[in-house]
Amino acid sequence: MQPHHTLQKAKHVLKSILQFYIDGFKNMTVGKILWAIILIKLFIMFFIIKPVYFSRTTQNRNDARQTESDYIYEELVNRSR
Repeated sequence: MQPHHTLQKAKHVLKSILQFYIDGFKNMTVGKILWAIILIKLFIMFFIIKPVYFSRTTQNRNDARQTESDYIYEELVNRSR
């Protein structure tokens, strides 16, 4: 086989795979709603909850601690008692 032919075959396979997924997402009905819910939940978790919660628990109270991980460890141990 020639390298040029192998490259064309690889491009064709990648194009077929991409077209398969594009057609699948276009024909979804329930899946579109589920993907929207997943993306909304990820947005809420990473862009709203994470900065608000973790900035308060680790940065504000960490000045007397050696590291953030020490503080988190101590909090987990204290809460389990």
